[in-house]
This record gives sequence, C-alpha cells and structure tokens, in this order.
Amino acid sequence: MNDKQLAHFRQILQGWKQELMEEVDRTVRHLQEEANNYADPADRATQEEGFSLELRTRDRERKLLKKINETIDKIDEDDYGFCEACGVEIGIRRLEARPTATLCVDCKTLAELKEKQLGG
Repeated sequence: MNDKQLAHFRQILQGWKQELMEEVDRTVRHLQEEANNYADPADRATQEEGFSLELRTRDRERKLLKKINETIDKIDEDDYGFCEACGVEIGIRRLEARPTATLCVDCKTLAELKEKQLGG
C-alpha cells in the first residue's frame, strides 16, 4: 500500500473516531440534562430503558474506538492492510468497506464458518 492510500485510510479512521467522540460527549450531556426523577414508575422505567439503550450503544462504540486506535497504530507501524491469519494483503475494496478489517475475505469467511459450526 502506498503512502497516499495509507493517508486516505488514516483520514477515514480519524474522522470516524472524531464522530464517535462527539457522540460520547452528546450522550454525557443528554444523560445529565434529561435525568429526571419521575413520580410515575412507568415514566421512570421508560427513561431508564432509554438511558440503558443509549449506554449499550456507547459501549459498542467504545469497543469500536479501541479497534480504530489499534488500526491507526498499525498504520503508524507500517503494518496496515495485511491479514493477521495468513499474511496476505487485504484488498482495498474490503478496507474501504471496513477500514478496521484485520482478516482478508477468505480468512474472514473461514472464521465465520467455524463460528457457525461451533454453535456461535
């Protein structure tokens, strides 16, 4: 992968990271501003369910942020774009679709088949 392509993926990842961080800030503000102590148990339950859903979403995004940071580190180490299982170069089209991909299409397909067979 050439320097221009690496810079392209770094820009995508940093933009994605920035969006996620802004979303975290919005969630914190929302939770602080909307935290009401409703007298009605149904209203409280509705609010708590909404907060719970938002927090689960942020938890998934936290895991994605970790993956984005790891991917940026791989770019810095000039180790980006290679399959962790077989070492072959991951295709540009796959990386465009999923910039944090760590497996080539063949290895990912094989991993998914194994997961299905093991009851995952």
